[in-house]
Amino acid sequence: MRRAKIIRNTSETQVNVSFCVDGAGKSTINTGIGFFDHMLDLFGRHGLFDLEISAQGDLQVDFHHTVEDVGICMGDALRKALGDKHGIRRYGFSSIPMDEALATVSLDLSGRAFLALSNPLEDRSAGNFPLDLVRVFFQAFSDRSAMTLHAAVQSAQNPHHAAEGLFKALARALRKAAEIDPRVLGAPSTKGVLE
Repeated sequence: MRRAKIIRNTSETQVNVSFCVDGAGKSTINTGIGFFDHMLDLFGRHGLFDLEISAQGDLQVDFHHTVEDVGICMGDALRKALGDKHGIRRYGFSSIPMDEALATVSLDLSGRAFLALSNPLEDRSAGNFPLDLVRVFFQAFSDRSAMTLHAAVQSAQNPHHAAEGLFKALARALRKAAEIDPRVLGAPSTKGVLE
């Protein structure tokens, strides 16, 4: 089982993350941000990742520090869990329809961090959750896991659906990329390493 635990304590947040790549989609999540918990729960469910995430942050300021630090810890945990990445498929793609919304994610567990994200509803909120925080999470997660991540909402009217489509597409693309392919010997790269 590929799994890792990360603890991060700062003056702004205290975050604990356990991330099992080879899970069954079971999650226990409490960040103090209801909508974010919902997104992380469905991320675990659709990726078949087992997640235990607890966070206490300065929510009286805003949600930014908590969302970012959870992304940092999840990225660190994923990178640690994948180790040398021998045998993985490396690339993943998913396109998810959420009623009127359509979200697509393509990613590469390349060892090179990059994020390109397009969401026409990024200036909107789902309840009290500003959708620009989806970018904050994706940036922290891709940076710390050293993942190349392209994500886009092609169409949407409902902010909740736009965010949910992105998290589900991320989960399913990552699930594919992290899967072990028995035909792959070593790292899936002509360089022989993914770092």
